[in-house]
Amino acid sequence: MQGIKRKLVYVSLFEGIAILATTLGLSGMTGHGMQDSSVVAVAASSIAIAWNLLFNTLFERWEARQAVRGRSVGRRIAHAIGFEGGLTVFLVPLMAWWFDASLLQALAMDFGLLLFFLVYAFIFNWIFDRVFGLPASALRVQPA
Repeated sequence: MQGIKRKLVYVSLFEGIAILATTLGLSGMTGHGMQDSSVVAVAASSIAIAWNLLFNTLFERWEARQAVRGRSVGRRIAHAIGFEGGLTVFLVPLMAWWFDASLLQALAMDFGLLLFFLVYAFIFNWIFDRVFGLPASALRVQPA
């Protein structure tokens, strides 16, 4: 599976699981109920979807220009760190505002989610690529 279809399936599966995990995590970290936490989880998911589409498009453009193809553990780690680092910039102010917390408190909340999502993103991507195959940008070129 390639192109936009791959991206839509990826984002839908990833974010569906993420909303559930984020709701549970934020509820536990903040003491706010599931309803309050789910609002932030859905907002965070919406932000993450937009960021995901942009980040993965840029990552795959970069990846397609690399001499070494494939998705090594190092490349997968770099992908997860790059995505989650960028997402932090958007989510910390949102969590500070919604939960009426300081930026430092929101950063601590985000750090808890970040630890979970670094592992989750790595595992999810690995499984997704095994089930649906690698994107064209990561396929090894067979010698002629």
